[in-house]
Amino acid sequence: MGQHLDAEVIVVGGGPAGAATAWVLAREGVDVLVLDRAKFPRDKICAEYLSPQASRILSDMNVLEEIERTNPGHLAGMSIRAPNGHIANGEFAANHGFRGFRDKGLAVRRTILDEIVLRGARTAGACVEESMRVTDLAKNDSARVTGVKALAADGQPRTLRARYVVGADGLRSVVARRLGLVRTSRVWPRRIALVSHYRKVQGVTDMGEMHVDHDGYLGIADVGGGQVNVAVVVPMSRAREIGDDKTEFLERWIASRPHLAERFVGAVRTTPVRATGPFATSSRHAWSPGAALVGDAADFFDPFTGEGIYAALRGGELLAPYLVEALGRSAKEEGRILSGYDRARKREFGGKWKVERIVGLAIAYPYFLNNAAKILSRRKDMADLLVGVAGDFIPPSVVLSPRFLFNLFISPAFRT
Repeated sequence: MGQHLDAEVIVVGGGPAGAATAWVLAREGVDVLVLDRAKFPRDKICAEYLSPQASRILSDMNVLEEIERTNPGHLAGMSIRAPNGHIANGEFAANHGFRGFRDKGLAVRRTILDEIVLRGARTAGACVEESMRVTDLAKNDSARVTGVKALAADGQPRTLRARYVVGADGLRSVVARRLGLVRTSRVWPRRIALVSHYRKVQGVTDMGEMHVDHDGYLGIADVGGGQVNVAVVVPMSRAREIGDDKTEFLERWIASRPHLAERFVGAVRTTPVRATGPFATSSRHAWSPGAALVGDAADFFDPFTGEGIYAALRGGELLAPYLVEALGRSAKEEGRILSGYDRARKREFGGKWKVERIVGLAIAYPYFLNNAAKILSRRKDMADLLVGVAGDFIPPSVVLSPRFLFNLFISPAFRT
């Protein structure tokens, strides 16, 4: 390229998506540099749930045993309460003929998970620079990305060059915005989440919980160490009502529902209430000349199905081989190679994206969710299949079949 390179690939973001991408690249002998604005360990607003299949990738990265030593939560499945009070319980280990990498999912604080996974990338040979805030992309005269512009911890600006830049910097990705690849949906419901942690919440088991009401839903999951992740997700239209007092809004939302309020009597909040969103973003293409997107930077719809961390880890696994191939070929072949990444993403995640949108619409229109919960509370076999899809080890096509969807959303109406 006629200029000094700081790395062959610069990965912006050291979370699961960036760490997994860097791990695969480093294992393939690529000179990779990970940049993150934070100093690890750092927290991240998240439901902190990992599907059973996420453990497969963590095992491949040789970090699963270390994560287990931190005493994370282990989730046997999901319990969903509809606005009408019907409760559907689905478990990962069931008699449907499918088996995940493990019989349980993990739930672990991001302060723990991200540091361990990033250390896995370091161990594989990736270089990591923390406290490095990327502010823009560097491009050449033909608008090809050639690196990043960043501010170091001392406030000094730096320009770092690479053959490829990977945007793994999350929901509000600087890389995605500068590339103009991500769009916010105006069709699907848009929501924001308020997330905190509590101790001494009553009745918490090894089932993740979703409590859906007419104006949003609340998730509860044991994340180990006596702490419970608590997240309230509401429509974007309520952002002004939330205002600056996020704690008051979250606690009022819980207190106004007797079945939840009684469980929080004596509970102690241990972390500040923080907000994230809006959700419902996607990228038409996850690459541009000299750059690619992975994880939440490429797509983020709704946290209800809990696929975020697995999609980040798996997305890194998918992207890295295409970058390795592109690095070994001429620039003229880049389009053909990275278009393969787009197709791979669609094959891997396309069915799950459809499920997410169906679930998102059901939450937005409680009539459908009430009908679904009524049938799922009676048909545990169907609940187990749906939870298995959310657990990333059952093909989405199983629950996207016309027969399954008819039984789930329509047929209960004819039986009442």
